[in-house]
Amino acid sequence: MLEELEVRNLGPIHSAVLAPNKAMTAITGETGAGKSMLLSAVRLISGATASVARVTAGADSAWAQGIFDVDEDSTAARLAQDAGVLDVDNGETDPDPDEIGRRELFLSRTVPASGRSRAVLCGHSVPRSVLGNVATELVTIHGQADQLRLASPARQREFLDMAADDKAECDTYRVAWQKLQTLDERLNNLANQEASARQRADYLRESIEQINKVDPKPGEDEELKEKRARVENAAEIAQGVGSALSALDASQVDADTDAQGAADAINHAIQALRTIHVGGSFGQAADRLESLNADLSDIVFSLSNEVDTDEDAEGLDAINSRIHELDELTRRWGPTLEDVIAWRDKAAFEVEDLDASPEKVDEIKEQRKQAFDDAVKAAEVLSKKRKLAATTLANTVTKELSALAMAGAGLEIRVIRRNSASKNKTASKDGETQVPSATWPLDANGIDDIEFLFTPFPGSPQLPMGKSASGGELSRLMLALELAVAEKRTSGSSDMTFIFDEVDAGVGGKAAVELGKRLATLSQTSQVIVVTHLAQVASWADSQFVVSKGNTTAQSASSKAPIETTVNEVTGDARIHEIARMLSGSESATSLNHAKELLESSKL
Repeated sequence: MLEELEVRNLGPIHSAVLAPNKAMTAITGETGAGKSMLLSAVRLISGATASVARVTAGADSAWAQGIFDVDEDSTAARLAQDAGVLDVDNGETDPDPDEIGRRELFLSRTVPASGRSRAVLCGHSVPRSVLGNVATELVTIHGQADQLRLASPARQREFLDMAADDKAECDTYRVAWQKLQTLDERLNNLANQEASARQRADYLRESIEQINKVDPKPGEDEELKEKRARVENAAEIAQGVGSALSALDASQVDADTDAQGAADAINHAIQALRTIHVGGSFGQAADRLESLNADLSDIVFSLSNEVDTDEDAEGLDAINSRIHELDELTRRWGPTLEDVIAWRDKAAFEVEDLDASPEKVDEIKEQRKQAFDDAVKAAEVLSKKRKLAATTLANTVTKELSALAMAGAGLEIRVIRRNSASKNKTASKDGETQVPSATWPLDANGIDDIEFLFTPFPGSPQLPMGKSASGGELSRLMLALELAVAEKRTSGSSDMTFIFDEVDAGVGGKAAVELGKRLATLSQTSQVIVVTHLAQVASWADSQFVVSKGNTTAQSASSKAPIETTVNEVTGDARIHEIARMLSGSESATSLNHAKELLESSKL
């Protein structure tokens, strides 16, 4: 939802702040006052192409900023987080209970009088495309140029899918389609193998054979190097261990010796301390010596085993030879034996594909056939739901058009199922002849071609959207479409802001009242901003802003004085006077009374 729009030095607007209502806001003013500049500001912060011609004469740059209140779990907030400009924690230590789960997004754009424009999202410079992606989730502009986007088949399919609420069916189909694409890619790789691929397979087989011949074990090289060190230093080890044992327990070296070692001395000390029957620390000292003696016994036992170990000096050559073999493996496929073993296992799978044996190809082709059948089934389920939604949506929109002063107008939504019989035919796209792919009649979006056909008046042929209506007619068609999917588009959230321009073109009287009522109805689920010339439409708004122009200096009579556009909210009597001006161009007692009556009656 748009909380605030601020504009500086954009065309005739030197400075303006617009705080639209959460529901419906009307922007009014005389023709040429500069209402289009507010739409230009919204387009700028939505990532549209910037034009230096829009910068106010004499100003260094134009600037626009929109502040949007969004759900913290919304797509717009996620896109801002992905861009690195929005922290997950908003940093508030004592947030307002009503604001829990909400975030504010700041979208701004600076257009210098010369040079490149600058896009800023939440205080961080970002590419214009990022600003555009975020704005797409926040604002939908229905103006003569903006709404032509729905003329594209891709946009029409997206709109229909939203109306059909078929996300689950779309997700199921996309999974099946991705599996089909993966198998096609694998078959394509197998079919296009050349000499280089066969050479690769030969290299892998030879490498696997060489590794298997050595048959390395994880950590084996480190164990062998430790063993080699023991063999090479066997004499030094024996001498050192023997001397240590002689000092600790001489009986471990010579069973017939009468010499005492450290163990005997400690035992003697323990016995001496135990003979003291006076309380104190003597018993504690004896206990500590017994603990020390237990540790000493463990050390003696371990060293005795070392003496008994007979390292085979004659096997040193065999150890060195094995270490050399393992080093050759780690040098080529390492750096560790674990890496060598992992490389061999991965290479074995790669060889299977590179061999491209007929059996392997046939196996993958069978998998591909099953994947294609599964994708077709998923596409047919999706197609069925689209067709049901297309009928409902078209009927609803046609009824809305009748209430919007377009009796006899209608919308037909065609869900055209492609069929495999056309596979051998060529497909025309943008005037070029193309041969259907191996996945025909499927594509990334299913098995259907979607087409919106609009009949603007009785007797008119059905023509594609965007080529069959004036700006006003197309705006009313878009309003009818938005009304038809309002609940599904918002999905319980009112974050989306709809802006309508020229929606009242060619409308008057009772139809204008009905148009205002329809806009007010849409504002119950989403924020609506409408630029209008009709009092019957503006009267339905919850707030109204008037765009007016005048001279910036006291010499208003001077034709050379610069013109400045102002934007002001009108309430109370000021709004009654503005509605009266819109009704009759004057503020007579009759028109003022009429304005009061219109405002009082314009309520849902």
